[in-house]
Amino acid sequence: MTVRTAALVGAGVIGASWAAAFLAQGLDVIACDPAPGAEARLRQAVADAWPTMERVGLAPGASPDRLAFTTDPAQATGMADFVQENGPERLPDKHRLFAVLDAAAAPEVVLASSSSGLRPSDIQSACRHHPERVLIGHPFNPPHLIPLVEVVPGERTSEKAVAAALSFYTGIGKRPIRLRAELPGHVANRLQAALWREAYSLVERGVATVEDIDAAIAHGPGLRWALLGPFACQHLSGGPGGIAHTLRHLGPPMEDWWRTLGDPGLTPELTERIVAGMADEMGDRDPAVLAAERDELLTLLLAAKAATTTLQ
Repeated sequence: MTVRTAALVGAGVIGASWAAAFLAQGLDVIACDPAPGAEARLRQAVADAWPTMERVGLAPGASPDRLAFTTDPAQATGMADFVQENGPERLPDKHRLFAVLDAAAAPEVVLASSSSGLRPSDIQSACRHHPERVLIGHPFNPPHLIPLVEVVPGERTSEKAVAAALSFYTGIGKRPIRLRAELPGHVANRLQAALWREAYSLVERGVATVEDIDAAIAHGPGLRWALLGPFACQHLSGGPGGIAHTLRHLGPPMEDWWRTLGDPGLTPELTERIVAGMADEMGDRDPAVLAAERDELLTLLLAAKAATTTLQ
């Protein structure tokens, strides 16, 4: 099914970022959000993102003028060839919303949720008509720049719906991955959580400051991880012997490190230490300026990766 019109159900931070991404690909977008002032905030967010989208590259016919708005999720869904839901991360809310979307959307239209941790099987249980087209399409923030989308089918999701979602996301320039099992947090958030767990433990144990830990990642492995994943980095570290050599020589010490990893709890004391450490690191820097500079560098990095033959 060719997607010409995408519906966005929920137009907050993630929904607005999706809107910029879809519009930049030349799609018609109809957004829905019942919150007061939602349309004005959405249009402003798209306008703010548009210069970045122009630098990244626009598809023929791409325009913010192709954005429509309604407060009725059934109306938005009934007009769409693909639905991206971005509502509250609470299962009762998802159930109420997906019951409406399922009744309103044409049978072949994929209903994708941006949920960062809920199981698609739990979401699709509210769909009486076509639960087989419900899945997770979890982006990484900000979706208008970050290519990753995690596609997670539920117990009743059809292979046809999975293939359609993978094809749609690939077609708009994303890098989707398909998960073979449902897990809280999917894949990327679980990997982040593993790193955060040890980072918080290091602060709790007084090994390093918040600022030092950020520096260790941003000026160390994070630079490589922006280009290649952890397994590929290990493979290159092994020289001609590749990852097999790395695991033979560094595998046993790595297992020793695993046994010393921390298991912190977010106590009030640790929370206060993290917040204070972040304040020290930020100093008088404006977070908005920092985010803008981050996004500018992201566009340069993505353009540089796209120009290579091996890092795409």
